[in-house]
Amino acid sequence: MGFFDRNRAEAVALGIDPARIPPGQYRTERWPVLHEGPVPAVDLASWRLRVWGLVEQELRLSYDDLVALGEVELTTDLHCVTKWSRFDTLWRGVPIAAVLDAAGVRPSATHTLTHAPHAYATNLPLADLLAPGSLVATSVDGGPIPPEHGGPVRTLVPHLYLWKSVKWVTGIQVLDHDVPGYWEARGYHDRGDPFQEQRYR
Repeated sequence: MGFFDRNRAEAVALGIDPARIPPGQYRTERWPVLHEGPVPAVDLASWRLRVWGLVEQELRLSYDDLVALGEVELTTDLHCVTKWSRFDTLWRGVPIAAVLDAAGVRPSATHTLTHAPHAYATNLPLADLLAPGSLVATSVDGGPIPPEHGGPVRTLVPHLYLWKSVKWVTGIQVLDHDVPGYWEARGYHDRGDPFQEQRYR
């Protein structure tokens, strides 16, 4: 029995439904740190989330403005394109749908770019950011999000590979066409569904 089959069998023995494990993934209780560029120092007092593009009203939300839109809690699984999966992670944050609703998305909008420091961005169809479970996250496992995992504020799009969830988020740009982000321009898949193994083009 190979590593992936053995790992899957161990997960099932722990009560994890095998349908939750995407193909080519292995379960871990660790949370490996992977990102592009150094960890930025984010000051919540000056941090702003900009929402612009095909919206009725451009927003620059402070942390307090964001939280005032209403936080929810979500327990979900994380799947990294590098093949690890971490199960039952507890998050708190504001639904991205609520943020975009506050800006007023125009009918012609179809796609988004989510931005972060170091000129990082990732692209997604608008529908993926509007999906239930997609958050601007402010807490994980009952405490602050560690800086190395994108804290104090990051996005979470848990139904896709984790690179589609942007650490240290600074903005959401709404578009009427698809524009490749940082990794997508380097050969990663434009959407990144782990259950379809959409790792690369």
